[in-house]
Amino acid sequence: MLTPEEFREICQSSLPIVPWMDSGLSRLPGMKPLDEADWLMTDDAFARQMAYRDWLVAHRHAEVVAETAAADEAAQELLGMLLEAVAFLPGYQVVEGVVLRPDGVQVTVRRDDPMTTIGRLTQDDFCLLLPRDGEHVLAAAVLCFPASWTLSEKIDRPMMRIHRPVTEYDDDVGLRVQRMMDRIQAGTVMYRANALVYENPDLHQPRSEVAPKVLKNPRSKRWVRVERQTIRKLPLSGAIAFGIHTFLVPVENLSPEQRDSFVRLK
Repeated sequence: MLTPEEFREICQSSLPIVPWMDSGLSRLPGMKPLDEADWLMTDDAFARQMAYRDWLVAHRHAEVVAETAAADEAAQELLGMLLEAVAFLPGYQVVEGVVLRPDGVQVTVRRDDPMTTIGRLTQDDFCLLLPRDGEHVLAAAVLCFPASWTLSEKIDRPMMRIHRPVTEYDDDVGLRVQRMMDRIQAGTVMYRANALVYENPDLHQPRSEVAPKVLKNPRSKRWVRVERQTIRKLPLSGAIAFGIHTFLVPVENLSPEQRDSFVRLK
C-alpha cells in the first residue's frame, strides 16, 4: 500500500500558466473567460496526483470532503456535469455507474456521496458556493490539495469570512468578486490563477487560520505552486462551482525569464 511519503513531491514538468507574467491574472480578482471545452484538463502529473487524491479520500475523508444539507442538489448536478465532461477527455471511459480514468483506475459513481466521487474523477478540487444573505457561502467541497487553509474552518462560511486571513482580499475585491458571482451566466466559464512559493512540496498543505506562519529558510529548496481556478455557474441549482487545478514545479525548473520575473515580483 502506498504511504504519504511516496506522495511527498508530485511535480509537473513545467507550468502551463504563469500568472505573474500575465497582466490579466496577476492582480485580484484577475478573471479571464475560458472556453467551456477547456473547463477540465489533464497533465503529466495525472497518475500520481490521482493516486494521492484516492489515498486522501480513503484515509483523510473527514478532512478533505464536506457537504452541508443545502448542497445536495448542487453536488448531484456538478457530478452529472463532470461525468459528461470527462467522457470527452483523452483516456477516460464512462459507462453506467463506472468511470475508467486514464491511469487505469475504475471509479464507482456513488450518487449517495457525490462529493467523494467528484474528488476521485479529475485532478481538480471543487468547492460549491450557494447564495445566502447577499453573499455566496461554501456549501460543499472536496479539497485534497489545500494551499494553507482548512476545509473545517471554511465550510458554511461566506466569502468575505473565508478570505479574512488574506490581506489582499479587501472589501473592494470582495465586492467585485461578489458582483461577478451574481452576474455570471450558466454556460460561461471564467478562470484565474495564483502563484505561491513553498519549502515543502507536499500538495496537501492544510494550515489553520490561527497557526503562525513559519519563517522561510533562505537556503532551502523552493517549489512554485500555481492554482488554475475555474468558476462556473450550474444551470439548475444556481450554485457556483469553483475548481482548483494545482501545478507544482521546483524553482530551478522555471525558465530563466520566468525565474527572474518571479524573483523581482517577490
